[in-house]
Formats: sequence, structure tokens, C-alpha cells
Amino acid sequence: MTKSNSLSSSRLPHQGLRRFQRALMATCIAASAAAIALSISGTAVAADKIPANNVTKPKLVVVLVVDGLPQEQVQRYRDQFGQGGFRRLLDQGAWFSDSHQAHGVTVTAVGHAAVLTGAYPYQHGIIGNEWIDRASMSSMYCTQDAAYTYLNEETKSSDGTSPANLRVSTLGDELRYSNGNLSKVVTVSGKDRGAILLAGKTGTAYMYMGKSGNFATSTYYQKENPEWVKTFSAAKPQDRFYGKQWKPLLPAPAYANDAPDNSPGMAAVVDNRSGFPFIYGSDSGQPDANYYGKLPYSPYLDELTLDFARAAIDGEKLGRNPAGVPDVLGISLSSHDYINHSFGPESRMSHDHLQRLDRLLASFFDDVEKRVGLENTLIVLTADHGFPNVPEFSQSQKRDAQRLNTAKLMSDVNDHLSEKFGLKNLVLKFSFPSLMLDYPSIDQKGLKREDVESAIARFLSNYPGVANTYTRTQLSNGNLPDSRQAKLMQRGWNQQVSGDVMIVTKPYWYFGSGTTGTSHGSPYNYDTNVPLMIMGKRWIKPGAYAEYAEVVDIAPTLAHLLHVRPPSGSEGRVLNEIIKVDAVK
Repeated sequence: MTKSNSLSSSRLPHQGLRRFQRALMATCIAASAAAIALSISGTAVAADKIPANNVTKPKLVVVLVVDGLPQEQVQRYRDQFGQGGFRRLLDQGAWFSDSHQAHGVTVTAVGHAAVLTGAYPYQHGIIGNEWIDRASMSSMYCTQDAAYTYLNEETKSSDGTSPANLRVSTLGDELRYSNGNLSKVVTVSGKDRGAILLAGKTGTAYMYMGKSGNFATSTYYQKENPEWVKTFSAAKPQDRFYGKQWKPLLPAPAYANDAPDNSPGMAAVVDNRSGFPFIYGSDSGQPDANYYGKLPYSPYLDELTLDFARAAIDGEKLGRNPAGVPDVLGISLSSHDYINHSFGPESRMSHDHLQRLDRLLASFFDDVEKRVGLENTLIVLTADHGFPNVPEFSQSQKRDAQRLNTAKLMSDVNDHLSEKFGLKNLVLKFSFPSLMLDYPSIDQKGLKREDVESAIARFLSNYPGVANTYTRTQLSNGNLPDSRQAKLMQRGWNQQVSGDVMIVTKPYWYFGSGTTGTSHGSPYNYDTNVPLMIMGKRWIKPGAYAEYAEVVDIAPTLAHLLHVRPPSGSEGRVLNEIIKVDAVK
């Protein structure tokens, strides 16, 4: 079996023990050699006389996450890219075609958490965008923390304000630990979870505010905004898009293979339109919350996010750290996700947005060259998840594709359990993609939880749209089929936080009660296969790589190049095949 079709033993949790054993052996050998040398010379070299490692580290590491970008779109549209954006990364960097978010719950928060922790959800604890808290049976948002509020912005109790639910360290945390917090780690995103989960515990996250159009941080990070943020906000750059029209960038023939505008299943957004052109305004005749709430469904939020990133480079002197240490800039670009949810990756809108993003990235890279120098910068680009097509489009391609209504599924399961066990509503909640059971009722009746789980699994084995189920008992005991899907789902399940029966839809189906749009979250390749590109001419060997790679490989690879320890839960591998021989000594 080839590596791309299976998960090697090096991907399993016990790999850390093997690394430790190898490191311990190497240390013993080195110590013995040092002792022999000392006995021969009779002289020890003082620590302060040992020459420092003169290998140049990156001055700035830029980590870009394009929310909701499937690998297939990069390949499908690459001939239309300009020279300075995606093409620069593809031609001058290392690009992996068989790269994956290798867990089974492919949603924004989980994918972002993987990028700089190098960990899977069973370790990092972020099992979804939100989940049901077992103790209270209420919804828990992935980055919510009522102890903190946004600076100068309205804050609700469920808003994302801190990384409290993230259980492991990030690359930025380890970099700052290595040099006494001298390195700066700054992140920005159109979504709070995109910024917070890249920033880790000790970085600083800024996120777009849908009511004001500002980028804000929270009191978890600092008590007052720095001057550069105040200056950026005072200029109101978000208002320059008011009244602007988004229409296709390229000539009409360039979109000939895309699904037509207003196709069945496409959602109506921005003044109830599901096709070009889109105009960004409001009923009030001036920028307001209604207008700011539309910007995510446009190329303009990404443009604004990159402008804020430029301001961060200047304001924080990123890449020009006075202490001479590397800095990290994390940028999560959110609009592609909003657009794909609404129209699907087959749409002209998705196609055009990617072309516009390509030009925005080219301009940003040029500015990094001017400010820091690309020869001093290591750039990573990946995505948090991919995307399936809109079900109606998939149906037109002769695929079995629909939306699976979770409320109806729960009702049907509960009716079956009531008939079998004589108890009503044994399934209390749906915590994507799992069912949560009523433990007190099950225990009071003297039933075995395992029996209830198994009854659900048997019932759903013939349920429309359901491919497989994985029960808590199976996942806890590791009693799973020897398949890639089972391993991905186990990685996505956390014993303390997750539900009792995980459900995998059939390919091209997804959980949803609406009648338009599409969504991700499955273990299928269209959701897991995402770009992984790394560029840095001093450290990286350019080329297209067919080797299997995972997003969790980014963090240990960067740690290797920065000479810091990998994040605490990292299980990725160092992508040694792309590293120049003399890059790290």
C-alpha cells in the first residue's frame, strides 16, 4: 500500500516515544565522544567559547491560511494566476499536491488549530467550531471565554476572545519561550477563531468586527491598543468599499467551465443576489453594520485583512525585531469560505474571488519584499479545509448528493430507541458530527450505554445519507476498522469533549437543514486535500512534491528551521525532503 493511501505508523500517537528514544541514544553517544575527547586533551572548552551557530534563521515567518480553499481549485485555475501570487509560491516554493488536513471533522476551527500546533483534535481539544458542553448541555463556542472582552467593541458572552479551549502550545508559543518572549507573534483574520487559534497562548490576535468593520483584539491579550492599531482604525479603511461593485475580473470566456450564476442551490446573498454583479452598500446611504456585515461575501475583506497585516509589519517592526530574533505573522483570509458556502467551488464567484486573491497576495508579497526582504522571509500557505460542490450541482453530475437534516435524524433515532428501550429522547443533542446521549436516563433504567450506542449504529447503518458511524465505545477502545476514514475520525474525537456516536455522511452529502449553499466537515478528499506551499529561498528547495504530507507537518518543519522545540502536541513530521542541505546545521 502506498503512503498516500494509508497512514504510516509514524503518524500514530506513540511516535513521540520513538523520537525520545532515538534522541536519548544520540545524546549518550555524543556525551561519550565528548568524554573521550576530554580525556585525550585534558582540556574542556568553556561554554562561552563555543562558536554560535551561524546559520541564518528567517527574520519573519508569514503563515497564510486561506479559509475554505480546496487543492483542486489551485490546480484548476493555476494557468490564470498572475506571476506574483500563487504562481510565485508554486514556482519558487515547495508545493505538495497530496497534502491533507488529516482529521475527520474538517471545519474552520479544527483546521486552524492544526496549522501551528502540529496536533490533531484528540490532543489539541478543538473538536469543532462549537460543541455541546457535557456538564451543562449547552453550546460552547471554540474560542469563547466570558472572562475577556473585545477592546472598544461590543462583546457577547459567546464571542471568541481567548484560546482557553486550546490544550497545547503553538509554534509561536515555543518560539517566544525559546528567547524569553522577545519574538513577536501577531495574527489577523476575518474570523476570531482564525486569528486566535493561530496566535496560541502568547501571541496577539486581531479579528474583524462585523458591526464596525474594525479589527479588534481582546483583554486577554492587552489592555489597550497600540498606537499603530489606533491609527489604522481612525482612518476607517473599511469604508472605501462602500458603493463598490464586484464584477468578474477576467474576460467572460475565462469562466466558461464554471457553473452559471443563479444555478439551482446557490444561495442569495448581498441584497438577495446569487450572481454577478454585487454592490456593497446599505439602506442608510452610508457605511453601517449592515454594510460591514456584507464585506465577508466579497474580495474586500481579504484586501482589508492584508492591509492590516501590512500595518502590523510596520507597527510592530515584524521581521526587523530589535532583539535580532524571528517574528511570526499569521494571516487567515476568510472570504473564500463565505463565498464557497454560498455558491460552491464550481461557481464563477468562487473562481473570480480566487483570481482576485491571487493579485492581492502578489501585492502583499511585493510589500514584504520592500519591508523585510523575501530573502529574509519564510512564507507558508495552506487552508483549514476544502469544499464539496453544492448538492444540486453534484446531482447534475449524476452523483448521489443531498443535505442531511439533523433534526429529523435525531427524531428518527429517538423514535427507534423509544420503541426498543421504552425511553423517550435518549439522544439529547447533536454536537457536530455526533449524537450525545442522556446518561442519567440510561443509567437509571439500568441500561448499558454501549448497548444504546450500538442500537443507534445499527439503525443508522441503513439511514439515507449515512455512510458510517463510530461509537464512543469503539473510539475509546480503539476497536475500529483498519481504514483511513476510521483513523481520521478517531483523530477528530476527544474523549473528554466529543459526543457518543460520530456520524459520517455519504460522499457529497452534508449536514444541513437549508435548501441552498454547501458545507464541509467530512473525511473525504474534497474536504481534506488542501494546499501546502512553503517558500524561502535560503531554506527551501523549490519544486512540486508528490510525497504525502499533512498540515500538521507545518509546525515541526518550522520548529526545525527556527531551532526551537516542536509544539507540545505535535505529531507531524519534518518535511525534510524540501529543506536545503545547508539550511540547518
